[in-house]
Amino acid sequence: MVRDLTVVKIGGSLVAESGRLRGLLRAVADGAEGPCVVVPGGGGLADAVRATQAALAFDDALAHRLALSAMAGMARIFAALEPRLCVATDPAAVLGQGGIPVWDPSPLVDGHPDIPETWDVTSDSLALWLATELRAARCLLVKSADPPRDDLLDAAFPVFAARFGGDILVRGPGREWLRAGSARTRRAPPGPAGGAAPGPRECAA
Repeated sequence: MVRDLTVVKIGGSLVAESGRLRGLLRAVADGAEGPCVVVPGGGGLADAVRATQAALAFDDALAHRLALSAMAGMARIFAALEPRLCVATDPAAVLGQGGIPVWDPSPLVDGHPDIPETWDVTSDSLALWLATELRAARCLLVKSADPPRDDLLDAAFPVFAARFGGDILVRGPGREWLRAGSARTRRAPPGPAGGAAPGPRECAA
C-alpha cells in the first residue's frame, strides 16, 4: 500500500464556496497533502435524496444507496473541476499507478456488512471506512465550518473512528483539529483560489 497515505474527504457543503473548493482540489492535485485519495461529500445531490425521502417515505436502505450515487456524481463534478483527479471505484489501483483518485463508492450500493444503510453513515464515516481499508496514515475531513463542533460529524463516526489506526483531522476555513492522539488546535493553511477546468477523467480502475 502507498506509504503515508491521506484520505481527504471534501464536504459537499463547499459547493457553496466555489473559490475555496476549486483551490482545495487544485492544491490536492499539486501534492499539498502528499499521496492521497479524495472522498467527495454528496452535497446538494444528497440533499435532494433527503428531500425526496421526506416527501415519499421510502426506507433508509434505499436512501443510503441513492446517497452513494450522489457521492459518485460529486466525484465526477470534482474531476471536471480539476482534471488531474480521476474517478475510480478502486483507488488502490490508481495510487499504484501514481495517480490521484477521487473515489466513486458505487460498488457499495450492493451493500457491505460493515456499513449500516442509514443516515447515521454519511460521507464522513465512509471516508474513515475507506481510510481503514487502505491502511492510510490519516483521514482529513475538510469542512465549511471550523472544528471542533459536534454537529460537523455524523452519528456513526465514533464507531468507524474506533476501527481506524491513523490520525483523524478536521479542517475548517481557519482552523484544523487533530481529533486522534492530541487535542491541539492550529491554524489551517489558506487554500489557493482557482478557476474552472473542464473534462472529468475516468480511471481504468
